[in-house]
Amino acid sequence: MKEINVAVIGSGSTYCPELVDGLIKASNSLKLKKLALMDIDKRKRTIVGGLCVRMLKNAKIDCSVVMTDSLEEALRDADFVVTQIRVGKLPARHLDETIPLKYNLIGQETTGIGGFFKALRTIPAMAEICVKIEEICPAAWLINFTNPSGIISEFIQNYTKVKSMGLCNVPINMIDDIKAAVGDNADITYLGLNHLSWITSVKVNKQEQLSKLFEEGFAPEVMANIHDDGFDIDCLKAAGGIPSSYLQYYYNRAEKLRHLKDSDESRAQVCMEIEEDLLELYSNESVVTKPALLDLRGGHKYSLAAVSLIDSIANDKRDIHVVNIKNEGTLSFMDKDDIVEISAVIGKNGAQAVQVDELDNRHITGLMRIVKSYEKLTVEAARTGNDSAALNALMLHPLIGDFESAKACYEEMKQAHKQYLPQFFK
Repeated sequence: MKEINVAVIGSGSTYCPELVDGLIKASNSLKLKKLALMDIDKRKRTIVGGLCVRMLKNAKIDCSVVMTDSLEEALRDADFVVTQIRVGKLPARHLDETIPLKYNLIGQETTGIGGFFKALRTIPAMAEICVKIEEICPAAWLINFTNPSGIISEFIQNYTKVKSMGLCNVPINMIDDIKAAVGDNADITYLGLNHLSWITSVKVNKQEQLSKLFEEGFAPEVMANIHDDGFDIDCLKAAGGIPSSYLQYYYNRAEKLRHLKDSDESRAQVCMEIEEDLLELYSNESVVTKPALLDLRGGHKYSLAAVSLIDSIANDKRDIHVVNIKNEGTLSFMDKDDIVEISAVIGKNGAQAVQVDELDNRHITGLMRIVKSYEKLTVEAARTGNDSAALNALMLHPLIGDFESAKACYEEMKQAHKQYLPQFFK
């Protein structure tokens, strides 16, 4: 049994008990020696950390737990670092979701101009974390859940020396939904960018099932944090793949914008209410297991994705996971250093991409290329504070479309988030 020390950066997140629940369930193959829970929010760190301690005690997991606001203390002796930070917390997300609506732009925390500003705020903070990892625990693996995960991974893997993989719970949910429909022996091809992904092949006994699934109206269960507008069957046939939930923002753009404008609350406000309910529940000393209410936050199978990946690295399992890693030639239509979301064999030395058959699909390849160009310009803007790079990124994004609206929204959001964007206000 492999002994590991795990540091969670952003442990005040109400998702954290989900991660601890996963570590408890994996205790037959992973011996948790130390769990460091780091967050700058004392109230949330204390409440969430208290539940995590009770969960471990209830499961008879004998490990030391450190709760701290010190990044250095948390990283000391870490084998794995899980990052799940939210710069500006949910009030900043509320601005990301609501300001764009004034300009007839979709406000969403991981895509469009909302996700763009989340990346601008987050990359400098992740840069600081990576510097400390390089200094204190350079051998550690960083497992990043911080959104927008693909863009954050684009920064970490191309601009730092930290060993890292980006992770999301969308792939594991999509693949499990497919297997529930056609059987566990299905051979599934999943590819894309984070929150811009498709299942492009489903084979059972070497027979392609994709057309049959289209005709049956199959669609994976939509994530809890996304209003389900459905997908038109002709849209799926034209795209040539089963899309992730987040592609509803691309394929159902007008309906998504209408729904967001008509909503009484932003998703951030809904999450604030759920979060307070969860924190009240977590404060109850009699609660010693992960509450079911947590699934309403949209983190379904988050712990399974995270802990099984840690288990595969720690115990050199050589099994397959979908992760955000460098392309390295796996997808011929993408650059070598592009971060893509693909299946890979995971072991002690990291990820080795599973070879993908040549993809003859100009819709998917074209959309991936244009969004990757947006992501790279976003990283440049976040690193340099360059307005031209920022506007260039927005001009490329498929959910923007109008320069005057984009520029006006950009200027308002830049001022609204000024305290978290020092690179733009030197």
